[in-house]
Amino acid sequence: MPDFLERLIEGPPVLLDGPTGTELQRRGFETNIPGWTAAAIESAPETLLEIHRDYVAAGAEVLTANTFRTHPRNLAPLVPESDREAVGRLAAEWTCRAVEIARRAAADAKRPIWIAGSQAPLGDCYEPERTPDEAMLEREHRQMSEHLAAAGVDLILVETHPTLREALAVTRAALSTELPVITSFVCSRKGTLLSGESLEAAARELAQLPVAAICVNCILADDGLAAVASLRRASNDRPVGIYANVGWFTADEGWRKSNATDPDVYARYAVDWISAGVRILGGCCGTTPEHIARLRRLLDENG
Repeated sequence: MPDFLERLIEGPPVLLDGPTGTELQRRGFETNIPGWTAAAIESAPETLLEIHRDYVAAGAEVLTANTFRTHPRNLAPLVPESDREAVGRLAAEWTCRAVEIARRAAADAKRPIWIAGSQAPLGDCYEPERTPDEAMLEREHRQMSEHLAAAGVDLILVETHPTLREALAVTRAALSTELPVITSFVCSRKGTLLSGESLEAAARELAQLPVAAICVNCILADDGLAAVASLRRASNDRPVGIYANVGWFTADEGWRKSNATDPDVYARYAVDWISAGVRILGGCCGTTPEHIARLRRLLDENG
């Protein structure tokens, strides 16, 4: 297997996969349940495998294991309160199984495929006020990073973080595994983290750590170019990347599609991101294997 860090700086931008959550929903899996998407590891492993295989067929170079919600805090409702040690065991088991499913999907590929472990916020990605205190952040993220490393991931994708405080805590925990770490923020349309710091200031502070790359994700494609510019100014020459949404949720209407729902439109946004210097591309909420295939064609056409 080639070295991921070498691949990150050589050749065209690295192509990530797309989302797991909205793909599960698109394929009929109910995610509004305890455990959210993590529950699919137990109840719909073949659907997860199919999603990963579709991303491999689309040309993704990185498969993100379905570990976004396999940390103990999220899985606690699934075990009896009288057996709290069972939470840690379940988190380790499901993390390992999620990585194994991604590995199965990559096994038949005729090119290198790296498996990323997703490490998300302990609270809600859009409610920074639910971020726990420092002691809990350090304890739970350290445990989650250790689970990912033990499961055999090739890198850790610290993603969709709305606060600088937690992003720093989880990045330090992930770096302790000595695996490559990519950290990705979610920000508002004004270019600030949801906790109030500017994206540029947050990226500048994060760049003091030895991360492999700094990204933004779960933002509208319309806002991507400005976000990439902020990362480029602050990244201290580290690679930057983006994987954007093609819609947004509303309380009254549910999912609303943007123009980037069309893979060709999403690819046109990506042309600008590439021109701005991104080294990592992919898709977030609402994108599909068709979007990743269109990005693959774009990258192949432009060398």
